Amino acid sequence: MAAVADTQLMRTVGLIEKDTNGDILWVWCYPSISAELRGLLLRKCCLAHENKGLHPFLFGQFKRTWFYIAAMHVPDPAALSKVTHFWIVLTAKDFNPEKYGAFTRILCRMYLKHGSPVKMMESYISVLIKGACQSEENGSFLSADYDAKKAYLAGSIKDVVSQFGMETVILYTALMLKKRVVVYHPRIEALQEFTRVLPALAWHRQDWSILHPYVHLTEEETEALKDCTGYVAGFTDSDVSNRPDLYDVYVNLVDSEITVTQTAKEALTLGKLHKDIGQLIVQSAEDPEKSENQVIKDISSKTREILTTLASFANASAEREKPTVNFEALKQKRLAPATENFLYHLAAAEQMLET
Repeated sequence: MAAVADTQLMRTVGLIEKDTNGDILWVWCYPSISAELRGLLLRKCCLAHENKGLHPFLFGQFKRTWFYIAAMHVPDPAALSKVTHFWIVLTAKDFNPEKYGAFTRILCRMYLKHGSPVKMMESYISVLIKGACQSEENGSFLSADYDAKKAYLAGSIKDVVSQFGMETVILYTALMLKKRVVVYHPRIEALQEFTRVLPALAWHRQDWSILHPYVHLTEEETEALKDCTGYVAGFTDSDVSNRPDLYDVYVNLVDSEITVTQTAKEALTLGKLHKDIGQLIVQSAEDPEKSENQVIKDISSKTREILTTLASFANASAEREKPTVNFEALKQKRLAPATENFLYHLAAAEQMLET
């Protein structure tokens, strides 16, 4: 099963080097990579390196392709005489930083020792075909050890709640309604740790394709982002705060501030239901007896309860897969305005709104 999965998931392995002249160049890739993605990945390596030194591991997404970048400084002496740094790049269809982080570290050690991509390609093909590669010197890798659900649960929802408290419910509401959330922090690692957790707030979807943890303010990347319905996007450039065309909710991690844009305020109006959800999230997250997984389960249970309520207002139809909610019927329930508003927008997000 692992072999089939990896054949379907991994796309490309590549190598970028920085030489003693300071030039950063693509050196090799297998089997191939588009010019667009090649340019983007080169930029990720260059900008990360120039701004903040060497980052051991980065990950992100561009147009439904995940990229994982491991960086290494070349000590002297080594097999790579004219190289000061190099980056191993893997592209794949799935979100799994732990899996690809482990594999790229092995590939880095191989390249550092041999100074040739041949051994890397052999290991890549081995994982592609067998789901594993073995090396006494550089460590073994077994793809089956890295379950997708483990990657979804690897972040800390408790840390998010510790930082934002009751305001976490704004993030919950935004995720439930498939809104655009932009997160700013100058440190890439902080961005990646925080943003990777947020899709878990809408656990019933288990959709990490909405995550774009490392985005630059280039036209190419922002236009690709705008093609997405809703997302969580991370930026290290504070100028993103001046781009309200990119977000409904802006999270400044440095100042622990969450801002809702004027255009999104109507959909994100909070009421008693949101207060109840917020209290549940905070109480669960602050309970020292509860694990991260249990906090996610508690939030997910509340979500299921809300979706069950919404479904009870719906009309079943043989023509549609999902029951649909009629807005007039929803108004007749005489719910609190904020609750009615939330359920209306939630029905739209869940494709349950009768049109």
